[in-house]
Amino acid sequence: MQVKFCGLSQVQDIKSACDLGVSAVGLVFYPPSPRAVSIAQAQMLASAVPAFTTVVALVVNMGQDELVKLAKDVAFDIIQFHGDETPADCQTLAKMVNKRWIKAIRVKADDSTNDILNKINALKEHGASGVILDAFSDSAYGGTGLVFDWDKIPDDSPLPIYLAGGLTPDNIGEIVSDKDLTAKIHGVDVSGGIEREKGVKCGEKMQLFIQNLRGGR
Repeated sequence: MQVKFCGLSQVQDIKSACDLGVSAVGLVFYPPSPRAVSIAQAQMLASAVPAFTTVVALVVNMGQDELVKLAKDVAFDIIQFHGDETPADCQTLAKMVNKRWIKAIRVKADDSTNDILNKINALKEHGASGVILDAFSDSAYGGTGLVFDWDKIPDDSPLPIYLAGGLTPDNIGEIVSDKDLTAKIHGVDVSGGIEREKGVKCGEKMQLFIQNLRGGR
């Protein structure tokens, strides 16, 4: 089970996450978010990430010029499109900076499993490397702590699925013990569930999340 800690903004949190063995760390480049980082912050954070740990740049409806500048200034590995970008938009933007990419699908209450699968198929056709399934909110693009109906996750996705939305140290054990659910997902993506307060990570919660994911080991 791969793990991404997202919305990190302090070097110590980066080091703690990497010491815990996460697969990826996410840096948020969306100014309205309480987890957003500047270019200067991102450069410092990325430099603290060891080899073989992926740096993910989360962007929301970012323009071409801004993305090109970001790719020149910050050493990241994968783009995470988390806004209203179409699959074609994602493909075009990612090619401009020669990066692999993933896209978040924000699952609505009336979305069916087939609706989700159709969206994933479209992302696959345009070259995505994976998909994040998150809960839809009218007020924010992510990091809301909301949970969607996990029963809707398709079991025949052509892309690796990373589960997000309302994950916490308390429920990650439930997730990894559910064999039907874990058979459908490749990893988990957590942000708000490992925070002391909005935008501020908690070392104890990060450690507990990984501990519970590993079954207390």
